[in-house]
Amino acid sequence: MSAINHEFDLAGATMLPPLGAAPDGGADTARAELLAARWEAVHAAADAVAELAQLGHESFDPAIAQFPARASQLAGWRGEEIATGIEDLGYVMQTGLRALIVAAGTGADTTPAALTLWREFHGARAAILAVLEPERLAA
Repeated sequence: MSAINHEFDLAGATMLPPLGAAPDGGADTARAELLAARWEAVHAAADAVAELAQLGHESFDPAIAQFPARASQLAGWRGEEIATGIEDLGYVMQTGLRALIVAAGTGADTTPAALTLWREFHGARAAILAVLEPERLAA
């Protein structure tokens, strides 16, 4: 039995639909909503990973919280790069979190693996943010 008690369950989790034009012509609104939903889901997974890594809850920088709204305004390769990056990060977090939950269920210490996934999350998020704000990488 695992000593770590977790309240999250990905048994019914599904990935969000691909970004694309909304049939009613509300493509901008639909794109912003999908990016925001994906961004939120990735951060919810990161919170669960932080719990397994025995870290505290990360407070959200307003720039990070508002990122999907600003990113949805981008057209061209930068907009697609951000959308693809968020989607890829979602796959990584979902797969990693499922593996961590299985390991925790066997009683294994998930702290080192969760900490590694947490660091990967932060690195990937920084790269995604840098597409919109290149000065973030310089900091």
